[in-house]
Amino acid sequence: MSPGGERLKDEGTRTQVVIAGGIAGLVSRFCVAPLDVVKIRLQLQIHSLSDPVSHHGIKGPIYKGTLRTMQAIVREEGIAGLWKGNISAELLYVCYGGLQFVTYRTTTQILEELPRRLPSTAESFVSGAVAGGIATASTYPLDLLRTRFAAQGNEKIYTSILDSIRDINRTEGPRGFFRGCSAAVAQIVPYMGLFFATYETLRLPLGELSTLLPFGSSDAAAGVLASVIAKTGVFPLDLVRKRLQVQGPHRSRYVHNNIPEYNGVTGTIVTIIQTQGVRGLYRGLTVSLVKAAPASAVTMWTYERVLNIMRENE
Repeated sequence: MSPGGERLKDEGTRTQVVIAGGIAGLVSRFCVAPLDVVKIRLQLQIHSLSDPVSHHGIKGPIYKGTLRTMQAIVREEGIAGLWKGNISAELLYVCYGGLQFVTYRTTTQILEELPRRLPSTAESFVSGAVAGGIATASTYPLDLLRTRFAAQGNEKIYTSILDSIRDINRTEGPRGFFRGCSAAVAQIVPYMGLFFATYETLRLPLGELSTLLPFGSSDAAAGVLASVIAKTGVFPLDLVRKRLQVQGPHRSRYVHNNIPEYNGVTGTIVTIIQTQGVRGLYRGLTVSLVKAAPASAVTMWTYERVLNIMRENE
């Protein structure tokens, strides 16, 4: 704690921050895996009755709404269908969580040493943006694998993580693991900047309501609000990333076999607007917010709790 009672952002050692971030990512992923699969299916869906048949002889959209999409997946693929890609996703969330929090902490400490300090909100934005960019670029191949597994229906394109790595390397080369990476970084930099700036701004005021919010859930509440605000602002780039991640030789073999061929971030945006309108850039936004809010709440609550436990037992 600082003399004025404000919590310092560099609490915990580097190792503690990495462990707490990894555990937070692991727990968060387990809780929201089904919503993640639903979000990816909706983001990849082309909404137009003039499109080719996309799945099981159905023309146009096959999934309508979060609950009905979830029900359709369970009915056609079994309950396990809601956890497709979960192994690669768990690896992604653990690695991403650890990298994100330790980079955020390190960047914040550097900014605090500058001769002329930035405003607190600006520090949080810069630290969050740097942390998000580095963590995303470093773990991107796992993100791509998560998307491709979630996009699979009953037809198995990839049977395991090792098989997917071999196939992508053989058919698409090393660059295949980074399809859509520029969209991901372009999305995550402002997203994490907005998220941490909003989170740090709200965490202390909400912390004063700790007597009204049980189990230290002020961290969770701040995480929910920060996530909703940030996610809405950058969602189109998240959708573009998903569309680019499933390009390649197996594009027509996923659940949605009418996914168009896209070329680059700008080209994808232009194509979507021309064929589906601006609304096409927001397919799956509702379930994305439904998923992002609890994911961020669980992540920030778990991170703060685990970090506090480790500090208390030093």
